[in-house]
Amino acid sequence: MSVVLVFLAGVAAIVIWWMSGQRLMSKPWMEVGTLDDIQMPAKQPAPAAKIGLGIFLAVVGALFSLLASAYLARMSGADWWAIPIPRLLWVNTAVLIGSCAALQWAVIEARRGVDEGVRLGLDAALATAVLFLAGQIVAWLQLVAAGYVLAANPANSFFYMLTGLHGLHILGGLAVLARTRVRLLAGGTTPSARLRLGIELCAIYWHFMLVVWLLLFALFTGLANDFVDLCRQLVS
Repeated sequence: MSVVLVFLAGVAAIVIWWMSGQRLMSKPWMEVGTLDDIQMPAKQPAPAAKIGLGIFLAVVGALFSLLASAYLARMSGADWWAIPIPRLLWVNTAVLIGSCAALQWAVIEARRGVDEGVRLGLDAALATAVLFLAGQIVAWLQLVAAGYVLAANPANSFFYMLTGLHGLHILGGLAVLARTRVRLLAGGTTPSARLRLGIELCAIYWHFMLVVWLLLFALFTGLANDFVDLCRQLVS
């Protein structure tokens, strides 16, 4: 429960900071300024798609935080045996980081109007995302071959559920990313404003899923134990 409270507090702080930066909490009828200020073009509000994505990611983050809290609570059970983490997961983590880096590069190149850089960035992000999913499946097969099946141990069930749920979110993002790549292929020599927004939304989603995976990976490897103990001390 302590992990959930800390996570939700962090999400709330990020949302408030982001909304203030987008002027979503401003009161224009109470703002005072000169005539020159009124004639100046106002800052464009955040696109509805970006707001919707932020709300969706907040819900997804709350879901993963609840599951992580259940994972930590279940660890104290007598029937819990920690599942060995395949070394391939370290490689998969590096691949997902590379996918995020490639997509961020595509965002930068889209803002500069460099079509070739956007294409290369999206292609690299797509390829590494597919490689990440394939690596996750191979890691599953390795564990099953070693006898760590789904119903043998609560730790196994949590591992397959959390990694599978994360993989489904990556798969959904991969479909959107592929559609964005097709739109770029059918477009002109310079990415349009709508296409640039789509690439930025994909990058935001990808970075968020990377953070989720790093937190899950820290749980699986035991790296988050010190943080959990600190959260419990703060709440108690």
